[in-house]
Amino acid sequence: MALSNIIIVAFSSSKGPYLISSTAKHMPLPLMTILVTSYNRSLRNPNWVAEHLTAATLDGRSSSSTSLIVVDEANLDKPDRSHSTFKEDLQIPRLFRAKLKDYVKTGYDRGHLAPAADVRDSQEAINETFLLTNISPQVGKGFNRNYWFYFESFVRSLTKVFDDVYVITGPLYLPKVGEDGRSYVKYEVIGDPPNTAVPTHFYKVVLGVKGKEHALQGFVLPNELIENTASLEAFTMPLDAIERAAGLVFFPDLNRLAYKPLCTVTKCDITHMLEASKKASKWRL
Repeated sequence: MALSNIIIVAFSSSKGPYLISSTAKHMPLPLMTILVTSYNRSLRNPNWVAEHLTAATLDGRSSSSTSLIVVDEANLDKPDRSHSTFKEDLQIPRLFRAKLKDYVKTGYDRGHLAPAADVRDSQEAINETFLLTNISPQVGKGFNRNYWFYFESFVRSLTKVFDDVYVITGPLYLPKVGEDGRSYVKYEVIGDPPNTAVPTHFYKVVLGVKGKEHALQGFVLPNELIENTASLEAFTMPLDAIERAAGLVFFPDLNRLAYKPLCTVTKCDITHMLEASKKASKWRL
């Protein structure tokens, strides 16, 4: 593969590691306030969405500034997801754009890849998480509204363990073995005309950094009802398996031999997030 066909993605506001190496097919959209996203025009889904989380950003302080944004509790204009609505991304030509009507009466939720609850520093940034270039069709009950939501809460909680948390999230379209013993990729397509693909799975690759220590873990979850009692560690996946399926190389400048599996550094478990997540229901879809 020619070097000219490789792109490297990193947050310009951070001194952290390069996030993704991929072909030009996965070229990201112009940098948003908080997120970096790459959009697939044929599947009408993101290829991936990248975030940089810290305790400061989750408290409402910009990742590119040390100044604290002071919010007046009486100010009705303070950043809040209740002020946001789902919107089509006008950066995408209409012919290739995921559309709001694609989701009508499909039974699927408009599922955030970078959750709105990860963003607190401005209304503009929260609004960007509602663009359909950050959205994929997700099973609602038992997934987007439950296990996936608790998983997102777990990822946010990692900012209490690490100084910096880098998260890359994306859809997958994985094969299943058919009755004839052969493997097939099969997924639903929604919309009129039907152009928006329904992913079979979703991945998150999470890198925690504390000083010179790095902890890295990949997760792959099926886009289906998952019982809240299911072990999160059951969804861990070798990084090279996710890279092979997604067509990406994550954190290409990181010495893989030097990192620790994240689930050996901190407990990968969502059960303690259930009650806390219920209290944060105002951030829900």
